[in-house]
This record gives sequence, structure tokens and C-alpha cells, in this order.
Amino acid sequence: MTADEGPPEPAAPPWRAGGGERLRTLTVRGRVLRVAVRDGDPDWPPLLLCNGIGVSLELLQPFVDALDPRRGVIRFDMPGVGGSPAPVVPYHLITTGPLLAGLLDQLGHERADVLGISWGGGLAQQFALSRPDRVRRLVLVATAPGALMVPGHPRVLRHLLTPRRHRDPQYSARIAAELYGGSARKDPAMARELLHATTRLGPARGYYYQLMAGLGWTSLPLLPRLRPPTLILAGDDDPIIPLVNARIMHRLIPGSQLHIYHGGHLELAADAERLAPAVEAFLDAGHLSAHWKEPGS
Repeated sequence: MTADEGPPEPAAPPWRAGGGERLRTLTVRGRVLRVAVRDGDPDWPPLLLCNGIGVSLELLQPFVDALDPRRGVIRFDMPGVGGSPAPVVPYHLITTGPLLAGLLDQLGHERADVLGISWGGGLAQQFALSRPDRVRRLVLVATAPGALMVPGHPRVLRHLLTPRRHRDPQYSARIAAELYGGSARKDPAMARELLHATTRLGPARGYYYQLMAGLGWTSLPLLPRLRPPTLILAGDDDPIIPLVNARIMHRLIPGSQLHIYHGGHLELAADAERLAPAVEAFLDAGHLSAHWKEPGS
């Protein structure tokens, strides 16, 4: 064990899903994924959630609980994260479109609304760019266009180079204010609770594989071609993803909406009751008036 890996992995926390949710293990395009599915109104499109780097699907439980219970939700652990086994070889973001498309296929959905946060925002962008026919509406939270972005301060970004904050609760609380900003500045223990009390660890190499997956990837020159209606949520105190990135993406993505909230990088989970209504309003605008139906139904 290296110093950066921290203490041995603790036992997995109990699954604390809300009503109607169930865990499944699916093999999608040769990769084994741990998936959580909340059934919803069949007349509503499901919401596919793409999580940040190194964190399992449990992190966004507060956000899922704050959504309308009629909205179906699909969550999953990336290979090597949470309960999904690590792949034999690394992968790259540009190759992930078929993985998400295959997941929707197995769950019986031709299209979904897609929300990506942080690293998962890159995953969501790549999916929407490569398979626009599978994405009805896109929500990008605390994210950026990849390699061609305005980076945070190197003092902040160095904490992202290893999974130590996911494996060492004391270290996580110690760096929370500097790394995550927002509510973590007033309550650093909140970040520790979100990252350790409710989430599930995977092998350390799963984190490094995710880190490597983004090397050289950028959506910046392709954003003007992004077809799905897009909502961008960005915090005004996010040390990892400076707010200017959201403003750049808003200008480049045709017809996109920008919602700036007071807070930092973890606010979607830390203050879900405040941010969920903004997401709901955007998603509702696209299907309530049109009586959305699954294509082919």
C-alpha cells in the first residue's frame, strides 16, 4: 500500500435507496457495471446520471431523493469504481458512447435525459456528441470541456492526482474547503460524510483509469454541434472548475441555458433540495407539454 492510497478499504456501506430502487449487475459491451434503477412513470423519460471521478452511485442519493418520484432514474458505477470491477486495460472517454448506449439498450430505453457532474460531465458530453439520437435533454453540472478549459489553481488540482481523498476521511475533511469550496468551506466534515459515509470504494487503479480516460479529451471545438437542449449548472465558488468554463460552454452550445448557483463543487449532493428544482424545471419543459413517449411505444 502506498502513502497515497491511505488505509485499507472499509466494508461497503449498506444500500440506502429510496422506494422503488433496486441494484443490478449488468454486463454491458463486455464490462460489468453495478447499476441502480428507480422505476418511474413510463410516460416520462428516465434520467441517466453520470458521476464524478472516483465516487460511486450512492453519492447522488440526496439528489435522487429530491427529484419527483415519478421520474425514473438510472445510476451506475464506472468500471473500477464502487461496485463495478476494474477493467483489464484502461479506456478513454472517446470510447464510452457505446457503453452508455448499451446500458440503455439493456434497460429497454431508446432515449434518456442525461445529467453529468464533474468528470461525469465529460462523459455526458461525449455521449451526447457521439449518440445525439439517444439523448433527449442534457444537464451539465460543475464540469468543463476537458483539456481545453480554464483550469483551477495548481495548488487545488494536485489533490486530484491521487484517490487519497476518497480513501482517507481525515485528509478529505482537511482539504475540503480548499478543494470543493461552497458549503465545504463552512462545514468540511460534510465532504467527508458525502465521500466516506455513503459511498463505496473501488480499487485504486479504477481511479487512475478514470483520470487517464480524460487525457487529451476535449469537447470544446465540437460544442457548437451539440444537438440536445442543454442546461449548464455552475457554482460561483468552485475551485476545481472555475465559473468561466460554464460561461464559455454556454456561449458555444446553441440555445443552452446557464444556471449559476451560490456554492461549490459538491452542491448537487450537499444541497440537493435547492438545485433539484432547477433540473426538474428544465426536464419538465421538454416533455410535459409534448406528452413525451418512449420512441416506438
